[in-house]
Amino acid sequence: MQDSVNTQTSPKREPKKDKFGRSYASGRRKDAVARVWLCLGKGNISVNGKQMNDYFTRPVLQMIINQPFVATNREGLFDVVCTVRGGGLSGQAGAVRHGIARAMDAFEPSLHASLKKAGFLTRDSRAVERKKYGKSKARKSYQFSKR
Repeated sequence: MQDSVNTQTSPKREPKKDKFGRSYASGRRKDAVARVWLCLGKGNISVNGKQMNDYFTRPVLQMIINQPFVATNREGLFDVVCTVRGGGLSGQAGAVRHGIARAMDAFEPSLHASLKKAGFLTRDSRAVERKKYGKSKARKSYQFSKR
């Protein structure tokens, strides 16, 4: 008997775009959720109606958002419009990065391997640890007194 081995290669994925030529994806990090629309353009990124540099003023957060473009050599090729809510600025920047990477994967499926290798398509599941009873915070205990 011969084992049936599937030697077929998976079919090429088609780009997912709406009638305006945009790709949509959502990104999540901590409590933040970002909705991202990506289309060909001049590299403008707007977050909640503001330019990225005005919304995320810290250079580290701007670098986090631009990481998917740098990893795929696509700086300045896409316009990004996103809305983000929940969490703090760090979580929101991570959510926008996740959304941009997923939208780029939908817009241009050939980028999937490089985005996956860089770890941008995986949701960062780290979250704030909950407070336990008998503790003052999640892990901090009350001061021990021997006498």
